[in-house]
Amino acid sequence: MSNMNNGNVQERIIEGHKTGGLVLFIVIALYVLAIPGMGVFAAYGLWFMNIACILWLCLGWILLLGLKVLKPNEALVLTLFGKYVGTLKGDGFFFVNPFCTAFNPAAATKLGQSGDVGKNDAMSVVVSGTNVKAAEIASKKISLKVMTLSNSKQKVNDVLGNPVEIAVAVMWRVKDTAKAVFEVDNFKEYLSLQCDTAVRNVVKVYPYDVTDNVDTTGDGESDDGSLRGSTEVVAGKIRDEIQSKVVDAGLEIVDARITYLAYAPEIAAAMLQRQQASAVVDARKLIVDGAVGMVELALERLSEKNTVELDEERKAAMVSNLLVVLCGNHDAQPVVNSGSLY
Repeated sequence: MSNMNNGNVQERIIEGHKTGGLVLFIVIALYVLAIPGMGVFAAYGLWFMNIACILWLCLGWILLLGLKVLKPNEALVLTLFGKYVGTLKGDGFFFVNPFCTAFNPAAATKLGQSGDVGKNDAMSVVVSGTNVKAAEIASKKISLKVMTLSNSKQKVNDVLGNPVEIAVAVMWRVKDTAKAVFEVDNFKEYLSLQCDTAVRNVVKVYPYDVTDNVDTTGDGESDDGSLRGSTEVVAGKIRDEIQSKVVDAGLEIVDARITYLAYAPEIAAAMLQRQQASAVVDARKLIVDGAVGMVELALERLSEKNTVELDEERKAAMVSNLLVVLCGNHDAQPVVNSGSLY
């Protein structure tokens, strides 16, 4: 019987049922013996045994419904007439109550992720003239592997109101099969929705790029946090936000990574021009600082060696000429002065 705690179903692992091979052998052996046995029992007038053989031939196959095969990192949630009886975990050939049915409401849900049904499992078979996917037969199993969910890009406003497009890859796995199956309607869709919500909640706290007077940590002081420069921190907060939402669904968020980040197309061109202008200003500032240093060094060297004596007017002219040469975008054209300095 399953354990109940405040109305929540607790996972119960079914142990000691790896007897599928033995049960299969017994069923086949009894079928082989039942066919000639009917003739033998009829000859000796043992009609009761003869009827038992006939019933076995008609109903013995029901035991085969209790045979379950699981690969490593697979699980099967079993119910008996709507009641949760336990979960099969681990690889092996199991035999359970043949009237137990596997339950997985997310079996037919295919998200943009790894771990869903592959091409080999999606082959179609024909049953009574109706196409039935083999994947739908085997997909009642729940994968316990670490899977990667990659939702589509979202358009979210950052803390400054700028529209940003962002996509996140989330690594997750099923931790508690009972909660995943019974606590939410569809744990895959539930996870996908919570991922979208968490991304929106976290991104709206950060600016796209480093901005003055913005507090991203909640300590009341401005900092240099940003979506572009603090991707590890942002991804960690997204992971924690998702984990807090899906813990009741029996899911574990292993990691989260930002896979795409850019301004929305409607402002991307303007923001690019802004970044280019900022880069040009920074470059000009660096050039001017270097030019001023070179001019100061030149005047100091001329004064130390008494190469030439310049008054303030000539010094100003020299500084102007040197700055034009050092800060200009094009090469300076030399002019030869054949007369006197003054």
